[in-house]
Amino acid sequence: MRKRLALAAVLAVLASAAQAQASVPASGPPVGHVFVVFLENENADVTFGPGSPAPYLSQTLPSRGAFIPEYYGVTHLSLGNYTGFVSGQGSNPQIQADCQIFSEFVGGLTGPDGQALGDGCVFPPHVKTIADQLNARGLKWMGYMEDMGNDPTRESGLCGRPDLNTVDKTQTASEEDQYAARHNPFIYFHSIIDDNYYCEQHVVPLTRLPVDLSKARTTPSFSFITPDLCHDGHDEPCANGEPGGLVSADAWLREWVPRITGSPAFKRDGLLLITFDEAEAEGSNPDASACCNESQFPNTPNNGGPIPGRGGGRVGAVALSPFIRPGTVSTHPYNHFSALRTLERLFALPLLGYAASPDPGSFGTDVFSGRW
Repeated sequence: MRKRLALAAVLAVLASAAQAQASVPASGPPVGHVFVVFLENENADVTFGPGSPAPYLSQTLPSRGAFIPEYYGVTHLSLGNYTGFVSGQGSNPQIQADCQIFSEFVGGLTGPDGQALGDGCVFPPHVKTIADQLNARGLKWMGYMEDMGNDPTRESGLCGRPDLNTVDKTQTASEEDQYAARHNPFIYFHSIIDDNYYCEQHVVPLTRLPVDLSKARTTPSFSFITPDLCHDGHDEPCANGEPGGLVSADAWLREWVPRITGSPAFKRDGLLLITFDEAEAEGSNPDASACCNESQFPNTPNNGGPIPGRGGGRVGAVALSPFIRPGTVSTHPYNHFSALRTLERLFALPLLGYAASPDPGSFGTDVFSGRW
């Protein structure tokens, strides 16, 4: 009898352990709300080095989460990093020129690594993004774009896309409107813009974010947040007289990061990733280095665009989450395709494009170092 009781007790313990293990997703911690902030055009050694003009980003935030110094962009110039992050697609010459004309993508046959073969700006409907994947799963996504719609003669206040095959009027900032279409990745996919109402419901001005953050049930599962050309560090000085560069980017983060991390959704199961689209592509220290065995893209002779190289340079990243131990440092190399892979695994989605390659890697316990 005692043997039976002992055996039953052992089986109960094993069953309880198995149930506990099964409750932890194999893909990573139970993240339910992801926030991504893209800043612009800076080398990691400047942003996170001694004497950084951005002490909040370089010192305060890493002390509260994880610092990832070996995080890389995947191309030059800006646009290919934004579209690559949400779709796993590599660049082509027009995207590497930031799509001065909002042109159709010509081609569209699918090659190795799920890459659409051709040239142009707006990918055909069969090329999907993480936004499409989340929508298909019944999960909410949003793009929050600062300044979008401030000047209706340049762009609409919702969706914010140029007309097809016309010059993009948002390539330069004005004093009252510093929105840049090329920093809004969702409008470069027919899978999103072909339904204008759908696009307008999901790509909105940044002013909408505080309301959506107020309650966990109104906070999207995936929020892609784009500061304007001043607050993302792109312009220096800015069209409205602000200093720009890392100084203005740091001030913007001081305002917005506490709003995000103080929200009910973030506190419950959030992840905030702050990084840069690309390293410096011009000036005294251009960087087109890459990591993670990044493939040569099929639609361009050089991933680095205007400078020789396989990638977009080392930019660094900071991640904050209840599932990250404060002060974590991961020296494992990652890039934008790695981040996409990580998010798709967290949400149990299929891997798109280069996110499915053998070695972009995804964030592991080196980043998610806390208890979960």
